[in-house]
Amino acid sequence: MSEAIKLNKSQKQILLTVAKETIRATIDEEDIPEFDFEDEIFNEQRGAFVTIHKSGNLRGCIGYIQGIKPMIDTIKDMSLSAAFKDPRFPVLRKEEFDDLNIEISILTPLTTVSDIEEIEVGEHGLIIKQGFRQGLLLPQVAVDNNWDREEFLRHTCMKAGLPTDAWQDSSTEIKKFSAQIFDADVGEILDIDEARNNFSSQMRE
Repeated sequence: MSEAIKLNKSQKQILLTVAKETIRATIDEEDIPEFDFEDEIFNEQRGAFVTIHKSGNLRGCIGYIQGIKPMIDTIKDMSLSAAFKDPRFPVLRKEEFDDLNIEISILTPLTTVSDIEEIEVGEHGLIIKQGFRQGLLLPQVAVDNNWDREEFLRHTCMKAGLPTDAWQDSSTEIKKFSAQIFDADVGEILDIDEARNNFSSQMRE
């Protein structure tokens, strides 16, 4: 598996459709559609996060750090978790659906940080682990909050429930990753039939 992944516009649209339709079907108490898009890239096992915003505010964010399932299955699972199982938020309600923005982050494999100068704010996300405590922040979090490198490290320590200077401890593991990040408002995301028709048309070209 290559270090980086570059999804094209159509592939991004399909994954956003998977997220949208998984959440919509669950809210409507329907069966989740079959996402039968035959594209080899979707067979890759990648870490991925689904982040949901409502009116600009975080509404749920859950992900796999490392790839354990094919990409479409991962996005389906994480969409359900972000919408209905994030312990920080109540279960998503039907009346909220039209106001949602769905963001997907497809992660590269993790690499160990031996020198914090290796960390590029805006390019890398971080995982900090010490003992049984672990925290992760996605690359876009540091950008959204205008953090520098050390602020990013401190906040990742906080996410792990560690002292803010724990990143300086020799027993602390620091890992970094990159991500391809894309999002859309729910109203802009193709529904399942539109996505299938669009995919079929592109396959015929």
